[in-house]
Amino acid sequence: MASLASAFNIADMAALAGRALPLPIRDYLEGGAEDEWTLARNRAVFDEWVLAQHTLVDVSNVDAGTDLLGYPSAMPLMLSPTGMSQLFHSSGEAAVARAAAAAGVPYGLSTMATTSIEAIAATGANRYFQLYLFRDRGLTKALLERAAENSYGALCLTVDTAIAGNRERDLRSGMIMPPRFTLGSLMSFATHPRWSFGALKNRTFQLANVVEHVGDIGSAGTSVIDYVNAQFDRSATWKDVEWLRSQWSGKLVIKGAMMPGDCARAVACGVDAIMVSNHGGRQLDTAATPIDYLPAIRDRIQNSVELIADGGVRRGTDVLKAIALGADGCSVGRPYLYGLAAGGEAGVARVLAIFRAEIERDMGLMGRTRIADISAEDVDHISQFCAKPGSAGAAVKPHRTAP
Repeated sequence: MASLASAFNIADMAALAGRALPLPIRDYLEGGAEDEWTLARNRAVFDEWVLAQHTLVDVSNVDAGTDLLGYPSAMPLMLSPTGMSQLFHSSGEAAVARAAAAAGVPYGLSTMATTSIEAIAATGANRYFQLYLFRDRGLTKALLERAAENSYGALCLTVDTAIAGNRERDLRSGMIMPPRFTLGSLMSFATHPRWSFGALKNRTFQLANVVEHVGDIGSAGTSVIDYVNAQFDRSATWKDVEWLRSQWSGKLVIKGAMMPGDCARAVACGVDAIMVSNHGGRQLDTAATPIDYLPAIRDRIQNSVELIADGGVRRGTDVLKAIALGADGCSVGRPYLYGLAAGGEAGVARVLAIFRAEIERDMGLMGRTRIADISAEDVDHISQFCAKPGSAGAAVKPHRTAP
């Protein structure tokens, strides 16, 4: 697609997606909780850090490859689980998984996906399955069994959604699953014929992995918030993580832990990785960002588990800053959904190609040729240059134990 070739960065891809999507769908993709302060800070926080540039280093062979969740990855980036991908393009999760497989990065399938566990397994992608704890533990166990039977290498438990966030954009648009064609949104749908035609052709829109257990919530016109509040278990505790660890023999990941103490508790429960995440700013507004906490988390847990920074990543430099601050890699959600909305599988492939090119180029410009060589010495807080040495405003160098 010619339009994809004109997208030189993720912001360009977001603009293409914005033109492709009707307003209610675009707001569902872009929106955050309440005043969207945390949503905005997820991006802004990266501007508070600067990268070191080491010169006269042989960078003729830059290798951005690493391992994430037990999978080889062509770069320190993986795809976060995102719900209902068919909202953004009729090809949905399967297109994302195929693009991830081609790019050599891991892909996460959401419990709230519109494509089944089995269908994603057939794509051959290196895959992990994201799980919520349902009140019905029978449903939870059934999902675990299906993931194991279909060779998902890791299980990712999301722990920050016991209560749905207050996403006011969705309240204003009346966003439900699937979208309801109300009079207020009719004009927006009518002016986006490509999306509308794809939606009309796609008669199978449903939460493919839970529909047999809880019914087709789309046909009932249930809102996302109502569904979350009705089905997710508010009583879940760390004992449930211990139970899950006993039920799952593969790698176990916690997504949504942010506080260093919670991360240490996760390690004690036997997890293999933590996705440090505020759910893309869609849950608790005015919460801090993964980047705010990364150095303290790494200092607390040392090298006991992998840390994946999830939220606000839009540039290769963002990925490298996160690694310097203590992450082993990053995960992205909205960026690949921009690609999906703009051009299906080809759009996702374009997003991943942009990230890889930026990461490799920026590593070379930093004077680093391997991900393992990036450390706290490669990043400084901007306040280092805004305050006199020894003054109250001078920054403290983040600490990261060498791997």
